[in-house]
Amino acid sequence: MTAPLKAIDGNADLPALMTDLASHARDAARMLALAPPEQKNRALEAIERAIRANAAKILAANAEDVAEVSAAGATSAFIDRLTLTPARIDAMADGVATVRGIPDPVGAVTESWQRPNGMTIERVRVPLGVIGVIFESRPNVAADAGVLCLKSGNAVILRGGSDSFRSCRAIHEALIQGLREAGLPEAAITLVPTRDRAAVGLMLSGMNGGIDVIVPRGGKSLVARVEAEARVPVFAHLEGVNHVYVDRTANLDMAKSIVLNAKMRRTGVCGAAETLLVDRAGAAASLKPLIEMLIESGCEVRGDDAVQKVDARVKPASDDDWDTEYLDAIIAARVVDGVDGAITHIRNHGSRHTDAIVAEDAKAAEKFLREVDSAIVLHNASTQFADGGEFGFGAEIGIATGKFHARGPVGAEQLTSFKYRVRGTGQTRP
Repeated sequence: MTAPLKAIDGNADLPALMTDLASHARDAARMLALAPPEQKNRALEAIERAIRANAAKILAANAEDVAEVSAAGATSAFIDRLTLTPARIDAMADGVATVRGIPDPVGAVTESWQRPNGMTIERVRVPLGVIGVIFESRPNVAADAGVLCLKSGNAVILRGGSDSFRSCRAIHEALIQGLREAGLPEAAITLVPTRDRAAVGLMLSGMNGGIDVIVPRGGKSLVARVEAEARVPVFAHLEGVNHVYVDRTANLDMAKSIVLNAKMRRTGVCGAAETLLVDRAGAAASLKPLIEMLIESGCEVRGDDAVQKVDARVKPASDDDWDTEYLDAIIAARVVDGVDGAITHIRNHGSRHTDAIVAEDAKAAEKFLREVDSAIVLHNASTQFADGGEFGFGAEIGIATGKFHARGPVGAEQLTSFKYRVRGTGQTRP
């Protein structure tokens, strides 16, 4: 059993606690920024071992979290996001190993040139500093964010959701064990030790310069609060209103496989498809098989008039359905006029997260890839590949849907900024 929650929820002075955490994280960030790659990799190797060695303890803590939310009536999709399994813990540890193996981004020279006056200029990657990560039900985010920040030379303050509190504490213990073995400061990966929601507001304030960047990982209400209150830069991770467009030229078997995976593999992840768009010119052959497949797999379909006509089990779609991230076994479906109709629909209703086209027509595919303004666009592949691990990053701290600094899966490289190093031989400016 994990320690009683009351023992750490009774903070008499939360602002003082948070200020102290931020101060220690700032000190740790200065040390991490100068830590050699070998030392950081030793910590990552130790973290991987600790996660595997403590799998039973992590699973036990997670079981308590799951039991609590289940008793409170949480949805199946929510419980799936919260639940850890031996396979998911193995994947977490595998992700740490992948992060360890990628090139260290800190100090990498991305460009260099010489000026006519003989000065040389280099653009070099540097850490961001202290990153605040506010997340909700998925406890694996604690590990993903912790190791990515470590690899990129940043300290991180993690504020997990109250529903995953015990799980995050167990994972955090493994992260700290790795830091300790490598001789790195434990404050490099800090877990806010309270369920008090006021901690979120304090993090959003920036803690008087203690936090450099905020990364929100959660639903609409969290993102809305972050956008309204944050006084530091934010890597925006908005909702995933993701689309799969099935073109008239699509291979039907491929389309069925992709649509089923995109929607039903895991309905509660941000990469799940929420809207199916079918080309009117190919609907006679593809629409009915696609809709029947979804319904028979346990997915509720809400469709426009054309979709309702092919199966009486389809429910009428409301205007809100086209803008909804269900995170459940529900999908909205609509017939559109070709790739242009699909692009227009996505422009009007998408969240710039992830959208896919299934098509054999290379011109239609290239048009879709070029004109859909989302962080991730795919051709003939499932939207569930919207994941830093699947991009080879080992993990991700989130999917950034904005356009400033980072976009798409945020890995170690995206957690750096840059500075210019200029070398001269006595030059002065006339």
